[in-house]
Amino acid sequence: MEIEPIVADFVGEVRDLDLREPVSENDLKAINDAISQLGVLVFHNQNITDEQQLNFSNQFGELEQPGSKSNITKPGERRLASPNIADVSNIDEKGNLFKKDTRRRLFNLANQLWHSDSSFRKIPAKFSLLSARTIASKGGNTEFADMQTAYERLDVTMQNFIENLICEHSTLYSRATIGFSDFSEEERNNFQPVQQRLVRIHPTTGRKSLFLSAHAGAIVGWDIPEARSLLFELNEHATQREFVYAHKWQKHDLVMWDNRQTMHRVRRFNDTEESRDMRRTTVAGDDPTI
Repeated sequence: MEIEPIVADFVGEVRDLDLREPVSENDLKAINDAISQLGVLVFHNQNITDEQQLNFSNQFGELEQPGSKSNITKPGERRLASPNIADVSNIDEKGNLFKKDTRRRLFNLANQLWHSDSSFRKIPAKFSLLSARTIASKGGNTEFADMQTAYERLDVTMQNFIENLICEHSTLYSRATIGFSDFSEEERNNFQPVQQRLVRIHPTTGRKSLFLSAHAGAIVGWDIPEARSLLFELNEHATQREFVYAHKWQKHDLVMWDNRQTMHRVRRFNDTEESRDMRRTTVAGDDPTI
């Protein structure tokens, strides 16, 4: 196995590794080291099953279960058998494309906003692994932002200003950004805000990064307009092209990223006329940020 940098200090390509086979301890250690140092790893030509994706992902820690805390999909609406795989697609449980006004489709449009997976959980996610089973003919790229370099490029005055700020993260905030408010009382209770540090320290490298997300909609002790004004400013800074890698998907790609130092978003594609079957496993975080 080799790991070749695509974007220096941010993205690497993993070569000569077949995830259909057991991965050696040495290779797992190399992947763990690389994902902490870089942030994003790309594995091409991985024609894997759900079980093989789960087996690989489980070797990095306990997996999150997508459920009522993160989406509005009811148990009977799930398409995939495993409760540990998030169905990040535009396909319903019967194998049909979501219609334009499907509630789940409208909810999922917020994935086009910059975010960090599970920042709305008290203990946010560590790694995400996304497998491309069917890709869009045009569009549907995933973009990643380097939040460590973005923090380091802030001037010292801003770094000191935001050092100890605490944000509130909730799915309600990200959906409000796109005008989605069709929530039941039960769903609103599930999506109560949690607190996260705005500046976090990576436990392996010690580098600081901005912990931003579309899910962040308030700063503790601040008026909402002032808080969102600052968060918009920081998001605009952190997603400049110099900090962003755009991944153009190939069928059977698997991309792994470290949510503790990146944000990401999907780009628009013709989702009501062609399928994009993407399946994500998420490695749970170890500790809260506060």
